[in-house]
This record gives sequence, structure tokens and C-alpha cells, in this order.
Amino acid sequence: MRSTFVASLLILLALPLNAQVERPRPYPVIPDKEFLKAVKSGTRTTAGIPGPAYWQNRTDYTIKARILPGQKRLEGIAEIVYHNNSPDTLRSLRISLLQNLHKEGATRVIRTEVTGGYTLNRIAVNGERAEEGGRSGTRYFVNGTTLAVIPSNPLVPGGTASLVIDYAFKIPQTGISGRMGYNTDSLFFIGYWYPQMLVYNDVVGWQDDQFLGASEFYSGFGRYDCTIEMPNDWLVWGTGILQNKKQTLTDTVLARLVRAESSDRTVRIVGPEDLGKATQRGLNGWLTWKFMAENVRDVAWIATRSSIWEAARTTLGNGKVTMAHAFWREKAFRWARSVEYTQQSISVLSAFTSIAYPWPHMTAVEGGGIMGGGMEFPMMTLIGDFNRGSDLNLLGVTAHEEAHMWVPMIVNTDERRHGWMDEGITTFHTVEALRGIVPDSVKPSERFDGYLGFARDGREGEVMRRSDFHYPGGAWGVASYGKPAAILHMLRGILGEEMFLKAFRTFLTTWAWKHPYPWDLFNTFATVSGKNLDWFVRPWYYENWTLDQAIADVQTSPSGASITIEDNGWVPMPVLLTITRANGMTEELRIPETEWLAGKKSVQVSVASGSPVTKVEIDPLYYFADVDRKNNVWSASQHP
Repeated sequence: MRSTFVASLLILLALPLNAQVERPRPYPVIPDKEFLKAVKSGTRTTAGIPGPAYWQNRTDYTIKARILPGQKRLEGIAEIVYHNNSPDTLRSLRISLLQNLHKEGATRVIRTEVTGGYTLNRIAVNGERAEEGGRSGTRYFVNGTTLAVIPSNPLVPGGTASLVIDYAFKIPQTGISGRMGYNTDSLFFIGYWYPQMLVYNDVVGWQDDQFLGASEFYSGFGRYDCTIEMPNDWLVWGTGILQNKKQTLTDTVLARLVRAESSDRTVRIVGPEDLGKATQRGLNGWLTWKFMAENVRDVAWIATRSSIWEAARTTLGNGKVTMAHAFWREKAFRWARSVEYTQQSISVLSAFTSIAYPWPHMTAVEGGGIMGGGMEFPMMTLIGDFNRGSDLNLLGVTAHEEAHMWVPMIVNTDERRHGWMDEGITTFHTVEALRGIVPDSVKPSERFDGYLGFARDGREGEVMRRSDFHYPGGAWGVASYGKPAAILHMLRGILGEEMFLKAFRTFLTTWAWKHPYPWDLFNTFATVSGKNLDWFVRPWYYENWTLDQAIADVQTSPSGASITIEDNGWVPMPVLLTITRANGMTEELRIPETEWLAGKKSVQVSVASGSPVTKVEIDPLYYFADVDRKNNVWSASQHP
């Protein structure tokens, strides 16, 4: 990329001072060198599909944990079996310690509680105890939120490594930037609660970027066997399937749960009158809950003494059935329809993505006092109470967090470096979900509102900038959420609905249960559409160029009309022109982007004679994010 840019810059500098350079022209999209190396090795392709040598590592977890509610302390033992499916010999194993964000002196980009982070009581690798530091033997090093374990024998291709980590940490009230924690003495939502293997992939090797509090997460797929111990009166629910329902739930509660599993309407499983009486009694005042989850990238769970529990089944487009659950407290009055919101969201999104929701349940947890917005985990989402919002607000955030079940929970992206891939696609999915549930809830222009304000003020950052390196003041949010969602909608305007959906769904289904990078997305669209889209990708993803198409002049005569279109921005986009005549008939013209790629700043088009032209409008259906729409309409009544 650098050599191409320098060459272009030298050409500009070499031009005489009176040379007419009307506009910059986007140069080709060149992937990072690590991605090109993966293509050369056969794990990736330039066609947007995995290569014949594609691989990914996997992990099996057996975790036992308990919370001491009075101390707000979690104690656990994680047994980890790591499968090295790569062709590489691994001399170290890298593990995420996200709770270390809360250590004194931790590097972070947000303010947060200081609770001490992880206490590591014992680490063993393949049966050998690891000591901290040193230059030989089985040892480990802690660097911020990363734990590096050095086994005495490197992990060879095709081999497995077994780790045991005995750990504890004090639970922050609003931990990991409000993504987990507790509220009062009756609700815990536990996420990021165990040492988790970092991703070793075919592009960058170990992805061990530090967690600084903002940019999110990147995890591999695995199998989880989780045992949770809580005092008797706490109700526990989490990612996966509860293995011991009869041993944990009272007969009455279990009967209601069974009824919900065959009901399309919401069934109340635990009401206010059942709080503290919904569970069996365990030994010595403690009750053990067992959950099993397959092929997920993380697990989370709720422990509550104050939440209503409701559920119903949801029938998906492929005829399969899953469960929609909601845990909420009476004060969160808008949550009375939460189960319905989950049913609608996962049903609409299963149809739109062509990937049916794959897991046994989707659970929404009200966590007012921990989370104001929402945070996603496989099969679980933590959402604020939204008492100060509206029903549509709660539906929207429910749809958004549950849309994350597709990206990054199935299509497993690197949120730490390319947060826009998960948040941008999910924001796009959220709009599609709302359109499917409440058709008039999203106006066409609202797709661009979050992005256009920043674009007009010059405050945005490039979408392809690494997520942790955006300037403050909202640039990260616009580059991660609003703009990439708008870009996908604009691509729909470029390709047309049918071709766009074909390419988009091809990307999702091709990279389901795998780890795509941005260039896999770009290459998929190019391959499926049969078009070179570098002219589109370069300015929208890599630059801060803006679009401003304008109707500069309309000259009418008995022989027709001559329309002059100016492009006052730098992004080369086709012009979608709608012409209305006095008899009410309309016709559509499309000025191709090649006119602007040729360096032009204005184009004239002619309209044949007939009924007089009364109105000319650019992009009336709001496919494109134009920074100034005041100049997009010409009307004969205003220009007599």
C-alpha cells in the first residue's frame, strides 16, 4: 500500500502548478502482508473462500467456579485442553486474563473500578507446575491482560496441551466496561470470568493484543463443561444446556419450564412469589448447577434472587425450534414483552441471514445498574432496564445484541482489531430485524444519521483503522457501528437487492464457524458479483472521503431536457436519478461511477422529449450517504 501511495503522491508533485487535477482516484485494495502470506500458504484465497489448507485450533474447557456473594468474590479452577490443528510448533501458549483490566496500574482507555484482577493460585501444564518468571522449565509470565505459559516441551502440530489454572478475583460492580458485574445483593451477571485461550490463527499467529477496556474480543470455538456453585436460594442460568434440571429446580418450576418448551406464548416460570423458593436444597447450603455448551466462543451466566423468569419456544424458518428466555426484575416494567422481542428477533434474523439460529436457547437478562445498553455472549445477552427509554428502544437493543449471535458468535471475527466487522454488520442486521418486526420503525434516511454528522464535521476516523486507535469523541463508535452499516446498504444500492443478498449470505454461510478477515468479506462480494469493487471499498473503508452529488442545472425545451450533475465530494459513486414528468410518469437513469473514475467533476445527461420534466431527484430511495441532500432535488415549480 505504501509504495502505491508514494508513487501517486510523486505523480501529483510532478504536475505543473497550472495542471487541472479535478479529483483523487481510489487505488487498488491491497491486503495486509500477513493476509497475503496466508493466501500463499493456501489457508486463504483471493476469491473470498477458505483455502484448501485452512485450519483453526480448538479448546475444551472444564470449569468449576463458585461465588461468595457477601465478598463479591469468584473462585474457580479451569482445566483446559488445547488442540493444535495448525502446521506450526507452538513454544508458548497465550491466555486471556480480562479481569486484569481492573488491576492497579493497568493500561486502559476508559475509567473503571480497581478490584485487583486475577489471583493465580496455581498453573500447571501437562501435569507440571509452572512457576512465574525464569528462563527455563515450565513457567509463565503475566503481561497486562495476557498470560503466556511456556511448557517444557513445545506443542507440536496435531498435538494437545493440558492446562490447569486455579484462580480467583473480586467481582467488579460494572466490570469489563459494564459488560458484567452485580447489582444490589441479589443479581450477578458473570462474563469474562475464566482464563480463556487466545486465538492462534493462520493470518497473525497468536492474536494477543491487550484489552484496554473499549475494543472487544476475539475467541476461538470450543466445548464448555461448566459447574457453578451458588448458595441454595440463587437461581442460575447460562450459556449451554442445563444438565441437572431435576436436581436444581423445584418440581413446580421444572413443570412450568417443560410447559414453556411447548408453548408459543410466554410462560412465567418464576414469578415474584417464587423468589428464593425456586430451587432445590443442596448440601451444606450450596447448590451445584451444570451446563454444557458445544461449539461456542465463550460462556456467561446469571445468578439471581430477584429476577422473574419467563420463556416460550420459537419456531425458526427451517422448522427447528429453540427457546426464548427472559430474566427481569419487576422494576424493569418494559421487559414484560422481552420473550416476544427475542422470538421476533431470532426468527427474522434466521430468515434474513439464511442461517437458522443454531443453539438451544437465546436468553435476555435485564441488568440495570450493571449495563445501560447491551452486551452479547453466546446464547446470552445482558441489557439495561430501559425504564427511561421506550418499548421500541428495548426491542432495538434486544434485536442488536441477539443479532450478534450471527456475527461474531457464528461468523467469528476479530473484534479487537476489526470491531467494525461485528458491530457494523450487526447494526445492519438490527435495521433489517426492526424492518421485519415493525416495518415503519426505521426511516430510510435514518440509516445514515449516526455517520453523516461526523462526516460533515470532519470528525470521523477510517473504518479500517484498528479499533483501539480511534480518536475520542465518538469516532470509534461511528467507524465501528454507523458507517460500516451504511456502507453495506450503499453496496446494496450498487449491486441491487438480489445480487447483494446473494453475496452477503454467501459470505455469512461460507465463513460460519470460521475466522474471516476484512479481505475475505471484500473478496466474497467481488467474486459473487463478478465486479471489481476496489473503487468502492477503498474510499469507504480506508479513507474519510465523502459523497456529495448535486443537480447543478436543468434546462428544459420542447425537445427534452439537459441535466447537469456535479460531484462535489471525492467518493466515486453511480448517480441514481429519478425524473418525474408533468403527466405523473417517472423514469430512472443511472450514471455509472466510471464517469467520476475518469476524473470528471460534472456530467450532462439528456432526456428525450415528451411530457415536460417537472422534477429531478438524486437517490430518492436513500441508498447512498450523501452529506448534503439539499442539492439533490430540482423542481420546475422552484425554477420557472
